[in-house]
Amino acid sequence: MNEDELFVAEEVSCRKSHHPDSVKTNLTHRLNRVEGQIRGIRKMIENDVYCDDIITQFAATQSALNGAAKVLLDGHLKGCVKERLAEGDDAVLDELLITVTKLMRK
Repeated sequence: MNEDELFVAEEVSCRKSHHPDSVKTNLTHRLNRVEGQIRGIRKMIENDVYCDDIITQFAATQSALNGAAKVLLDGHLKGCVKERLAEGDDAVLDELLITVTKLMRK
C-alpha cells in the first residue's frame, strides 16, 4: 500500500454510512454469489478446465462485482453525497469524481 492509499484507508475507516437493511441484504447476497463464483474459478483452475471457460467466469464475476458497486454508488449518491452537499460540503464532489474514476478503471 502506498502513502496515498494508506491515507485513504485511514480516512475511510473513521467515516460511517447508514445503509437501509434492504441495501445491506442486497449487497450481502451479491457478495455471497461473488464468493461462490471465486471458489468455482479456483476449482476450475485446479481441475485444468479450458482457459476460455475460466476467463468467461472471470468476466461474470467482474460483472457481479460491478453490479454490487452500482447498488452501493446509488445509495452513496442519494444518501451520503446528498447530505454532505446539503451541509455545504462541496469537497464531496471531488471525492466522488475520484471514486468514479476508480470504478471506470476496471
